[in-house]
Amino acid sequence: MSGPVPKRSDQRRRRNAPQTPVDTAEASTEVTIPDADEAWHPVALQWYLSLGDSGQSVFYEPSDWAVAFLIAESISRDLQPQFVGITEQGEVVRERIPMKGASLSAYLRAMTVLLATEGDRRRARLELQRASETDADEDAAVAALDDYRRRLSS
Repeated sequence: MSGPVPKRSDQRRRRNAPQTPVDTAEASTEVTIPDADEAWHPVALQWYLSLGDSGQSVFYEPSDWAVAFLIAESISRDLQPQFVGITEQGEVVRERIPMKGASLSAYLRAMTVLLATEGDRRRARLELQRASETDADEDAAVAALDDYRRRLSS
């Protein structure tokens, strides 16, 4: 979906039915996440590992993890020292060079496919909810109010 990022469902006023129905299919219950390569550049390693901790990864299939692995491998190679020339003595010179804008753009597009950012997930109409921690005092207060409401209505 193009255009601005949609609001979260709890921020929308209208709750129309979706224009396009959603098709579903059975997915495998066991998905093996490929191990990260510890030799990757720290930025690529951090990104890949963060996917496993992200909520949308519960929807990932083996092919999604393969794409993520490929992206991390490519990012790592781009961030490693690159060949820049050969000295007069015949030694290879490698230096860190800035990532090209086209490479960064390609990585960001690939990450969009994996719904790696909040905006990407909203465009795909996927919202993640953090599990709220229960507060014993708040639970007790709600129970007391429910009991009070029941006694008043009797």
